[in-house]
Amino acid sequence: MIELDHFTFEPLAEHLHLCVTPSHKFGTDAFLLSDFAAPRRKDTVCDLGSGCGIVPALWFRNPEDAPKQVYAVEVQELAVAQMERSLQEGGLPAGRFFPILADLRQLKGRLPDGAFDLVTCNPPYKAAGGGILSGSGADRIARHETLCSFGDVCDAANHLLKFGGRLCVCQRPERLADLIDEMRRRGIEPKRLRFVHQRPDTPPWLLLLEGRKGGKPFLRVDPPLLIEGEGGFSQEVLRIYQKERNL
Repeated sequence: MIELDHFTFEPLAEHLHLCVTPSHKFGTDAFLLSDFAAPRRKDTVCDLGSGCGIVPALWFRNPEDAPKQVYAVEVQELAVAQMERSLQEGGLPAGRFFPILADLRQLKGRLPDGAFDLVTCNPPYKAAGGGILSGSGADRIARHETLCSFGDVCDAANHLLKFGGRLCVCQRPERLADLIDEMRRRGIEPKRLRFVHQRPDTPPWLLLLEGRKGGKPFLRVDPPLLIEGEGGFSQEVLRIYQKERNL
């Protein structure tokens, strides 16, 4: 396992701290996706492209409500080493949280087909060939489709999910048509959509989309999620961050 340098622990709850580095940290979108996915206590979950493990780690802020088992798949050794350190020293529960060093395109034989109730992914936002590539290797992998496409994510989810299982992702709004097309190609029907706005008068900067394997066509569009509210964050974002009030 790779050695860790220049890491810190970010508090997620009194009992839970996540190992982060300059290469693998987290932002608001991870909190929003984690809350949107809302796994049940009996669920077995796989998070694809997990980075430092933030999306599934947030479910363990309330251990009694967390899913039964979570597999966090990540291709970068440093990020997996961070998850291992979070298991050792940060309070993530051994026996329920499993970091997996693997390419999500090569999970056959690594994880069982049709065994998962929920798959989550915070995928690269930039399509292959789109935009100026980020400077560091870690940033390029996280932000651009250099190692995998959204179609690859849907292929992996299709193999992993039970019939009726859910795929939950976040992405930039301009890629909505791509998401719907790639999901449907793999028999994952888009069922729930929510846009995230900074304020009511601004266009959305993020979308949250849930698809269901084998689902029938019907897309529910939820009310928008607003980041800003009176005095700072909106009441919903304060709930997601588990904060009582704006400072």
